[in-house]
Amino acid sequence: MALQLLRAQGRTPAPWKNGGGVTSEVAAHPGGARTDDFVWRVSIADVARSGPFSVFEGVDRIITVVDGPGMALTVDGARHVVADPYEPFAFAGDSDTQCELLGGPIVDFNVMVRRADASAQVRIVRDRVTVRPEAGTRVLAVVLQGAATLGRKSVRLDHLDAALFAAGDADDIDVDGVLAVVTVADHDSN
Repeated sequence: MALQLLRAQGRTPAPWKNGGGVTSEVAAHPGGARTDDFVWRVSIADVARSGPFSVFEGVDRIITVVDGPGMALTVDGARHVVADPYEPFAFAGDSDTQCELLGGPIVDFNVMVRRADASAQVRIVRDRVTVRPEAGTRVLAVVLQGAATLGRKSVRLDHLDAALFAAGDADDIDVDGVLAVVTVADHDSN
């Protein structure tokens, strides 16, 4: 699998599983997977109002506020304030989760993985980073603010553009803003 460039303008917004908002998928595995059969999925969502999160059985989630005043998530009765931009927050997708917006709409960055099949980590980068996925992993780099340039390929990524790297791909990324680097490890490959 070669490096894939995933441009923001090529995404089609879709309704949330619970019908309470809209999301734009950045990438998913396997390709063409739906919300009930992905191994992993990364998306950007516009959250306009408070309410319950969709339940995703067997899924681990990492959510990051990208824009707006933040939210308080009550996960299985425990309240967590997720207000600072670019601070990833991990929780179980099959938990009872309520969202309370803290002063208006937000945009969030959402990573979901089926815990039986894969695991993920999100790292926020504001300068230069070298991406070199190991066997059994993929790395998705998403520009959350500003722009970034793939060094060896001299390819510019603008706001919400992404690059998906597989094992064997490698590049330096110069960041002029904020970049989310998502590493997904398939359990079958370990």
